Amino acid sequence: MKSLLTLLLLSALHLQAYAAVEEGVRIKDLCRISSAVENNLVGYGLVSGLAGTGDSSRSGTTVRSLRNALLRFGINVDTKEVRSRNVAAVSLTTVLPPYAQPGDKLDVNVTSMGDAHSLVGGTLLMASLTGPDGKVYALAQGPVSVGGFQYDLYGNLVQKNHPTAGIVPGGAMIEKGVETQMVDSDGRLNYSLYDPDLTTVSRIVDSINLQFGPGTAHAVNAGRVEVTLPLEARSNPVRFLTAIEGLKVLPDRRAKIVVNERTGTVVSGGNVTVAPVSITHGDLTVIITTDYLVSQPGFVSRTGAGVRTQVVPDTTIEVNEAEPLSISLSANTSVAELVGALNKVKATSRDVISILQAIRRAGALHAELIIQ
Repeated sequence: MKSLLTLLLLSALHLQAYAAVEEGVRIKDLCRISSAVENNLVGYGLVSGLAGTGDSSRSGTTVRSLRNALLRFGINVDTKEVRSRNVAAVSLTTVLPPYAQPGDKLDVNVTSMGDAHSLVGGTLLMASLTGPDGKVYALAQGPVSVGGFQYDLYGNLVQKNHPTAGIVPGGAMIEKGVETQMVDSDGRLNYSLYDPDLTTVSRIVDSINLQFGPGTAHAVNAGRVEVTLPLEARSNPVRFLTAIEGLKVLPDRRAKIVVNERTGTVVSGGNVTVAPVSITHGDLTVIITTDYLVSQPGFVSRTGAGVRTQVVPDTTIEVNEAEPLSISLSANTSVAELVGALNKVKATSRDVISILQAIRRAGALHAELIIQ
């Protein structure tokens, strides 16, 4: 009896895996090799060649940095003699990808650190980019591309986007790569899911074991899968890992609704359902208008003292109550159908958001409501 149940369970898993192959997502798009991580690099530098839009003499850091840069070329200048506004101090940031090799090039983000008005037309002088360990991994240099501008004259200002931030395309050259070990000495490696989920990780394990044999993979937790490479694949793991990445799995999705109250945007998956519920939503608008009238008796000139012009407020209160919206939903109604029904009765985006929040509090919305 036990063997029969085991056989039925394996058959169900095989059918599920085949269904995932037909309409699934590649494992490559669901998870990554755990050891393949990116590293943030940061640096400090100077941008020269600005048309009078750089840091002022009040920025002592820029003045001292310019003096130190000139000292590297054998020019000794007193900081009091530095008055140029064609230079700006900037911070540099980039990301060192996994498997990066010396000689590869990276884009560098450049942002002003002083009181510069614009970095348009500037060139970044050679600067080092360091990692969290303080070691230099790349050198950056090149013209700064700014997607904006700022021009001012006699108090008139014309500006587009942020001219104090730019990018140096391919401006950083990697001097030192990061060694990434995919497989350990025991022939094991780990995959990390981008969106941890117990059902998804189980399907990934079933798909790998179905293709390469039982015991090849097992789930450590909801976000990690451990894979043991066969002996013949350990000498050349790339081909084996390529085959794993190409397997398709049908991921399980948690029911979520994302609501942005600032823009009135509602985004939900097609699998989000609503329990049977009745919705009544109405608007009450109160308008208070005050007009100030001037009361001036016609006999002011004849009566004299004690009679004067008086300002009299005239207030009108108007109450408008719109006819409430009434909608009844049956079982397993999707959020898309709910939003479509609300649109038919001309409900605004704000109304839809308020109704979704009320349904969630009533326990009739079978999804996680994320409000941004």
